[in-house]
Amino acid sequence: MDPDNQKLGLIAGGGKFPLLVADAARNQGLELVAVAHKEETDPLLSDKVDRIVWIKLGQLGRLINAFKTNGVQKVLMAGTITKRKMFENVMPDLKGAAIMSRLAVFHDDDILRAVAGELAREGVEVVSSIAYLPELIAPEGCLTKRKPRKKETEDIRFGWRVAKELGRLDIGQCVVVRKKTVLALEAIDGTDATILRGGKLAGEKAVVVKVSKPRQDLRFDIPCVGLETIRVMSRIKGSVLAVEAGRTLIFDRPDIIAEADRHKMCVVCLSGVEKE
Repeated sequence: MDPDNQKLGLIAGGGKFPLLVADAARNQGLELVAVAHKEETDPLLSDKVDRIVWIKLGQLGRLINAFKTNGVQKVLMAGTITKRKMFENVMPDLKGAAIMSRLAVFHDDDILRAVAGELAREGVEVVSSIAYLPELIAPEGCLTKRKPRKKETEDIRFGWRVAKELGRLDIGQCVVVRKKTVLALEAIDGTDATILRGGKLAGEKAVVVKVSKPRQDLRFDIPCVGLETIRVMSRIKGSVLAVEAGRTLIFDRPDIIAEADRHKMCVVCLSGVEKE
């Protein structure tokens, strides 16, 4: 933290991540200015920040102005944007429309890098959110009582390679496999829907692998899992959740472990699997 600048900006999406960031900023004595997205960001964020500006998806000019007028020099991104809304509810202002017109494809990283670049041109630096919440980073090792069995380990390695390739193409970060067969790939519908799709084909004992992209920019779009991930897996009688250690955020870790143990599931955090 820069002692000369006690202000931090937050570009907030949906989910609980922005709320956790706000709590961490408050604990560190930072003044937090948030730009939140209508119909995405939890209204509870209003009670956790010093100032909040609500915008619609695509209103980049309003976003930049909110930070500049409040003297914010560093911002971070936290939370999700429902991807299908990129095609349904985007209402760009002039600056947002200008950026969208320059993009050849609407990949997540391309959009977010363009936004970060525009902010940088206005003197606002985008920083990584994990610097403020290191306790959420996935540790190396198995978190649950049950460890992966031999066949499950083979599925993890297979799924890991597929997920990394999916990420290299900037399509998604999650795959569902069983018996070295790909059952579902994450696309615009998100992780939970991917697990449900794969589970229908697996019947039971599906292995879910979620990793960072090979060239992941940790300033945004960090892979995240939480209690709801385990609850969705329990609906399909899934057996293993494998995530990338050091490059994934785990919310509700004690609750995740308890719920996974209750369903005799395995949650494991790995690194370097593609090198094995």
